[in-house]
Parts: sequence; C-alpha cells; structure tokens
Amino acid sequence: MNAPFAARMDAMKPSSIRELLKMTERPEVISFAGGLPAPGLFPIDDIRVAAERVFAESGARAFQYGVTEGVSTLRELIVAEMASRQVACSAHDVLITTGSQQGLDLLGKIFLDPGDVILTETPTYLAAIQAFQCFQARFLPVATDDQGIIPDAVDELAASDKLRFLYVIPNFQNPTGRTLSLERRKKLVDIAQRRNFVIIEDDPYSRLRYRGEHLPPIKSFDDSGCVVYLSTLSKTVAPGFRTGWVVASAAIRDKLVIAKQAADLHTSSFDQLVLERYLRDFDNRQHVDKVCAAYGERYAVMDEALRQHMSDGYSWTHPEGGMFLWVSGPQTLDASSILGQAIENGVAFVPGADFFPGGGGRNNMRLNFSNADPESIRSGISRLAAICAAVQ
Repeated sequence: MNAPFAARMDAMKPSSIRELLKMTERPEVISFAGGLPAPGLFPIDDIRVAAERVFAESGARAFQYGVTEGVSTLRELIVAEMASRQVACSAHDVLITTGSQQGLDLLGKIFLDPGDVILTETPTYLAAIQAFQCFQARFLPVATDDQGIIPDAVDELAASDKLRFLYVIPNFQNPTGRTLSLERRKKLVDIAQRRNFVIIEDDPYSRLRYRGEHLPPIKSFDDSGCVVYLSTLSKTVAPGFRTGWVVASAAIRDKLVIAKQAADLHTSSFDQLVLERYLRDFDNRQHVDKVCAAYGERYAVMDEALRQHMSDGYSWTHPEGGMFLWVSGPQTLDASSILGQAIENGVAFVPGADFFPGGGGRNNMRLNFSNADPESIRSGISRLAAICAAVQ
C-alpha cells in the first residue's frame, strides 16, 4: 500500500541522536552522544518512598483522569520554583506538559502556519528543529558568539513580516554549552516588545550550574507577556517521568491548553503526584547540589583530557554548567564522516551539522559529559583524539 502521508512529512527526518543511541547501546561503546543525565545520581530511594506515600494516600486518584492544566499542588510548587528563579507567576499561568519537548510541539501548533519564520541561535537544539519542522516553518539562524545570541542580529532579522517567534536556550545552551549574558537577555525583551514577536525561552539546564553566578531568566524582564518560559524536571529529578512545564500569559496558556487537550488530555496523574510528593517531602536542592558537583567534576575531566590529547587546530567551549561542550575542528574536518570509525573504536559523539537548520557545522562535534564516569571520559577522549589526528 502507498500510504497517503501528509506533505509535512517530507521535511521531517528521524532524530540522528535517537538513532545514534541505538548504535551506542553496546556496553563497550563510550557514548558522549545522548543528552543523558547520570543514572547513578537519580534519587531512586526517595522516589520509591514518595510513590509508596502516593499509593497509600491518593489511592485510585493517582490512576484517574486529571485536568489538562496539571495537578494543582504540583503547579503551586512550580510557582514557588519560578519565584526562586526571579519570575513571579500564579498557578493559572502554569501548564504541566509531558516533558518540555511537548511544550515545543504545542507552541508550534498554536503559532506556526506553513512558511512562517522562526529565529534560532546558530547552532540550536536538534529536537526543537525537529519539532518545528513538522509545521513547515522556515528557520532564520541568528549569529552567536561566546556570550550567546547577538541581539543586534535578532533586531535586523525581526523585520520579517512572517516572524512568529525567537527560540533561545539561554543557560548552558544545547549544543554549545554557552550562556547568554545578562545584558543580552534584557535587550532581547526590548526588541521583542518593540518588534511585537514572542520569545520562547527553553531553560532545562539553569539549575545545573557548577561555576559562576545564576542569571535571571529572560522571562524575569518581561512585563508584557512576550516571553514563554519552558523548563523540566528531567534534569533535576529524572527524565523518565517526562514532566515539564510552561509559564505563559493567559492568552497563550489558554491556547496551549486547547492544543494539549487534543494531544494527550493531560500529563500522567501518577507521575505528577509522585513528583509533587517527592518535591514536598525531600530536599531536591540538596540532590541538585550533588548532581552539579558530579557534572562539574566530569566537565573538568573532559576539558583536561581534551587539552592532553586533542591535536592543534581544535578548540572547545568551557561551560559553567549543563551537560555539553562544543568542539570545533579545522575546516577540513567532516565530523559526520568519522562517526562510523569512532563507533568502531568504541566512542560516540553527535556531529555538529545536525544542529544547523540552515546548513553548516561540518567541523563541529557535541560532546556530553554528564553520563560517563571520569575514567570512561579519559579513555573516550583519548580514542576520539586519535581518530581526529589521523584525518588531519
């Protein structure tokens, strides 16, 4: 049968990272590919106790349908978390989503028609590209430097009459690990208000800071409702819960609720109640401090190994938090062409080209350091550096 697929499917490709993870399941492969939190750091014992309390106290409610907006007590905890991030909101402003990835999909549904324009950092998050491609949008990549996206470049491109939003990851950006400066955060809000477009602030990593001072979200400077804020519990508790949230103005949030009703009715009641109980009864801040200490150590080990083994002509970012760093090689490097050889030699990474919606990035690699122990990081970087040296 020749299935009559929608035209939008022509532009949609499988996630190279998700496909790559299938090849790296072999235990002998040291993977710097996926954006995986360290499983050995999941608060399993605390979650077990929280789940038992939900079984004992909530009973059948934990397995019943719920409201689309999310469990009210969990949303109240999110309000408190947002206040700690210098963003004032109410529970009515919060929508619980099935992972922050669903938030991207829902925002695409409510904002994008075919041919509409999205501004993104260069490079940007692969799964966001994939989510927005579904709606046949056009990407306009914006120039970036070590301080993140460049506001003047945003202002220039914002003249497009079909611009719908700017998508930006301000903290420890995926894939580069860069952080948007405080001054630029303020400037982006000024530009969005003047040019009348929305900023989608995707902020899954801000709590994973192991050096420097926390910066307030872009949303904290928004007094007009132009910023939609997304975050998740995947990095600060565990990704298997698939629970994130959106904070948005009433007009945007109400449209998101309608879109979510059509998508999945609501996020898992059981997952929400277990997370609510865990966050209420246990010290998640202490847990996050432990995670940050481990990730900071693993970043330092990777940075040292790169300094020791990588050939001249290679450079990389030095993030103050998060889970990734970004390697840039000589212009002659084609990272995609050496991936197969790397996997054969027991190490995996993500080629940089996957993060450029407008093309480019051939000589770049994204390396994840959160999921491998220090010994594996040293060994994996040694293997990768040998391959890079051989192709120069």
